[in-house]
Amino acid sequence: MIPIRDTIPRRHLPVTTWLLISANVAAFVFEALLPPERLELLVEHCGVIPARTFDPAWARREGLATPGAWPFLTSLFLHGGWLHVLGNVWTLAIFGDNVEDRLGPLRFLLFYLACGIAAGLVHLVTNASSTVPALGASGAIAGVMGAYLVLFPRARVVTLVPVLFWPVFVELPAVVFLGVWFLAQFYSGTLALAQDAGAGGIAWWAHGGGVLAGIALLSVFGRSRPRAAPRPATRARPGPRPAPRPAR
Repeated sequence: MIPIRDTIPRRHLPVTTWLLISANVAAFVFEALLPPERLELLVEHCGVIPARTFDPAWARREGLATPGAWPFLTSLFLHGGWLHVLGNVWTLAIFGDNVEDRLGPLRFLLFYLACGIAAGLVHLVTNASSTVPALGASGAIAGVMGAYLVLFPRARVVTLVPVLFWPVFVELPAVVFLGVWFLAQFYSGTLALAQDAGAGGIAWWAHGGGVLAGIALLSVFGRSRPRAAPRPATRARPGPRPAPRPAR
């Protein structure tokens, strides 16, 4: 399923969403301009490699220094290919503007980064033996989708569903679209663990962890809708006094 657009109009310019999209595209262009050996060094130092944390002996043999916590942040802006980055920024453009409307630009930025870091931690724990660098904004965007599900459960998403080679456009409730997406991540993550967690590939559990992080962190970064102030009670204005009747 490919989301095309949602039915919730935005109220403000999504400044943070556009900046995040620009940062992801700019970082990928920078990657594309690097020679292969420099790109490999960038990915190794800025990607999340679980084995570097859980197998220090392997990391020393490979010459990988411990970079601290920075890869959980830097990995959010690196991608493995054009389809990877375009799919992520497209999804962020569809769901991010409405969530930013509710949180505000600064809170949305902090929320986005927190979801991405939480997704990276989930990937670290569920793929402890993996030697493949994890890259991409998918975990953070999954958190945005989780928040969207809570904030706009009655929204609808125009979705492209390929049937054989024929594109079919259907309008799905946001709950259905995001629910199917989340179940697909859960199923794929479980299957990957059953086969070989250390084989690399897509960080399915990071996606699911991002959704749950987005739902949980919404209560921390979210703000409730301002309630309309009660109208002050109005008193009837006294009318003109009747003229005194002349005495008879």
